[in-house]
Amino acid sequence: MIWEELTCQLQSLASDNLLRRRRTLESACGPYAVIDGKPFLAFCSNDYLGLASHPALMEAVASSVRRWGTGSGGSHVVSGHMQPHEELEKALAAFVGAERALFYSTGYMANIGVVPTLVGRGDAVFADRLNHASLIDAVQLSRAEHRRYAHNDMAHLERLLSASTAKRKLILSDAVFSMDGDLAPLEKLAELAERYDAWLVIDDAHGFGVLGRNGRGSLDHAGLPFSPRLVYIGTLGKAAGVSGAFIAGSDTVIEWLMQRSRSYIFTTASSPVLASAICASLELIANGDDRRSHLQKLITRLQNGLSGSRWRLLPSFTAIQPVVIGENDAVLKVSEGLRDRGIWVPAIRPPTVPVGSARLRISLSAAHTEEQVDTLVQALKELA
Repeated sequence: MIWEELTCQLQSLASDNLLRRRRTLESACGPYAVIDGKPFLAFCSNDYLGLASHPALMEAVASSVRRWGTGSGGSHVVSGHMQPHEELEKALAAFVGAERALFYSTGYMANIGVVPTLVGRGDAVFADRLNHASLIDAVQLSRAEHRRYAHNDMAHLERLLSASTAKRKLILSDAVFSMDGDLAPLEKLAELAERYDAWLVIDDAHGFGVLGRNGRGSLDHAGLPFSPRLVYIGTLGKAAGVSGAFIAGSDTVIEWLMQRSRSYIFTTASSPVLASAICASLELIANGDDRRSHLQKLITRLQNGLSGSRWRLLPSFTAIQPVVIGENDAVLKVSEGLRDRGIWVPAIRPPTVPVGSARLRISLSAAHTEEQVDTLVQALKELA
């Protein structure tokens, strides 16, 4: 029977300690998560600025739902593009310094929407080997040739570009890599895109709101201005504390995406309530230097606290602080040891990360305190 194969595959995942498990939270997103009635000090969330439960966003939602209701009723290109969506897109474009922006329902939809709209058969995409799964899927959907270069290896990338005879070329990279926490060499990527007449698509899921002046993102952090060939993707469900994503770029690129991007056209527009909440979040991000400063202090405190211990922190100055453990059973044991101490840090295993590099993915937030970080450090030292 065809379903018996699924049973065998699930059993294989279980024997390799690769089964994922969902946990139901009984609390709002914050430093503490209540599961089965028990509070855990949580270092799991991508709510880097601690905005997911901010009163200003709650008030924006309450006010918006009274004015606009809960649903959009249609796709953006039919009847679902409402005034809050329009105001949000203009605010996003102005915030990152682009000519125009387009609001998508999720980051995944933005990523799989942009690549197939810019390239197709006979073209080539040059992608960092550690790109997010959504970017990998985006290339496969485009049917373009998929050339992967070693992580952040610009010499390798240039060799691939120079040898390519593709009609159109597209360089594709995360800005901040979600499992390593390091930053792509954005200036060099832009230089290579210019030299080889390629599109440059940057997914800034983990940099938007955290890096750059006033949280404008990784491009601003790198001092990289927009050009006609640069396409920027920002995620709004992480540091912004809401959900959705946007693509920013030249007016021509955004118009083309609006006309041809399937994941934008063929889906119901997000609730106008979300758009209103994101507009409120942008104001908090723009005025959030104190939050970003506190977050950097926490990062330094964690790194100093684990310095000299057996745990190997990957080099990252971002809120993502990965601790490489090694094998699946070992990382699960450490994660369970933390849970026994009332601390929740997720164990990340293959295929999300390479075999043999299973890790704890510590996510810090401006909502955490120094004492909470010290509690995590002490627990890790005890487990070491």
